[in-house]
Amino acid sequence: MKTTATVELVFIPSPGMSHLASTVEMAKQLVGRDRRLSITVLIMKRPFDKSKASSSTQSLLLTAAEDRLEFVYLTLDEAAEAELQSMSPENSMSEFIKMNKQNVRDHVRKMVSTGSTRIAGFVVDMFCTPMMDVAAEFGVPSYVFFTANATVLGVMFHMETLSPEEYVDLTELLDSDAELELPGFVNPVPVKMLPAPFLDKKFGSMFMSIAKRMRETKGIIVNTFEELEPSAVRFLVENDKVPPVYPVGPLIHFVNNKNEEEEEAMEIMKWLDDQPLSSVLKEIAQALERSGHRFLWSVRRTPQMGKIELPGEYEDLNQVLPEGFLERTMTIGRVIGWAPQVAILSHKAVGGFVSHCGWNSTLESLWCGVPMATWPMYAEQQINAFELVRELGLAVEIKLDYKKDFGSDNTKVMLVTAEEIDIGIRKLMEGGNACGEEIKQRVNEMSKKSKVVVVEGGASYNSTGLLIEDFMNNVHTHSMSG
Repeated sequence: MKTTATVELVFIPSPGMSHLASTVEMAKQLVGRDRRLSITVLIMKRPFDKSKASSSTQSLLLTAAEDRLEFVYLTLDEAAEAELQSMSPENSMSEFIKMNKQNVRDHVRKMVSTGSTRIAGFVVDMFCTPMMDVAAEFGVPSYVFFTANATVLGVMFHMETLSPEEYVDLTELLDSDAELELPGFVNPVPVKMLPAPFLDKKFGSMFMSIAKRMRETKGIIVNTFEELEPSAVRFLVENDKVPPVYPVGPLIHFVNNKNEEEEEAMEIMKWLDDQPLSSVLKEIAQALERSGHRFLWSVRRTPQMGKIELPGEYEDLNQVLPEGFLERTMTIGRVIGWAPQVAILSHKAVGGFVSHCGWNSTLESLWCGVPMATWPMYAEQQINAFELVRELGLAVEIKLDYKKDFGSDNTKVMLVTAEEIDIGIRKLMEGGNACGEEIKQRVNEMSKKSKVVVVEGGASYNSTGLLIEDFMNNVHTHSMSG
């Protein structure tokens, strides 16, 4: 329960766990910095969330328990849920957000009904920009919390400026070796590294409309920091056609394992304690076995083709791994399902991370000083991998242009061979490798910088302070004009 505060913010995250976790961390930062702030986070519950997903969310919210921070679940009726389940993936998310507009409207109306609540703004996820309409109804400004990085934000704004003819021409280059000069990048970017949804006719218009709506906001909060993405942040800050940008990261969610997964997490950490310092599944398994390096491998079951659901656990790993693999590697490796990722990356036995390059995972790995081998899968992960390897020199490459998402032709997905994976792991892990040692040094330096920027006097700390000032000015301006 929240105590009295003078200014209220309404946060509306996208329901995905990666979006929700960083949004909750942002909310915690704000209420921790200024006691005048109170935040209500409106969580839109997805119809396919089963007990596992719900418990993970509950665990996240329990660890985020703060004074002046409240979480409210919004649910749809059965008819709306059934309608969503029948939709294709490319349509379901936008419709899901629109269906929840009335839920948000009703709850905010309840909040302001007493006359004592002064709302300074809506902070919406990039996928929740339709909620800006609801904010406008209540006469308050909107901000976007952008959970990806500054380079992706810059690319979105750039793509939105292209003429229809230029955009269509670009989509024809997706499978070519063509390169583009893009704002925020020092090096030319191969077209094939661009997020597939940006260049897909089904998804492209949705992303361009999101970029257009973001230009209408009063500010964009980005989970990054200037020292990590200097070129991209500079492009955004100096662009007079972009709203004020607030780099506030890295926002890291440190999991408290006091939940139903605690026993499993403790077993994983105990196994790491005993280790010395620092189709596709079968190819990975062969590479791990061939490399001879100690490993902890998180394997999750992907959703069925065309079905909207969360990743799950395999009932029997022997069905998807090479025969005898678990027995042959039992002294050097462990295969698990769900993983307490930050705790694992923080462990002294971990010397490298084969990562899909999601932005939360990237920030967590850099925070913990663990170098990465990149293997992007979907969304913006390919461009994240390109940035890490070619722009920043903070990772080694397994693959940069691998794609397996809604916006790509999954019938043509390439096979990443055991040899390619083995080479990437060896580059990352083996001593005496000049490339690997240089990357480890850079990652260690970036780890130190990531911890400096979030404390008093750091760039992200100061950026958060400017954001709070803007929230407070909203209330003052509104009260004066009222």
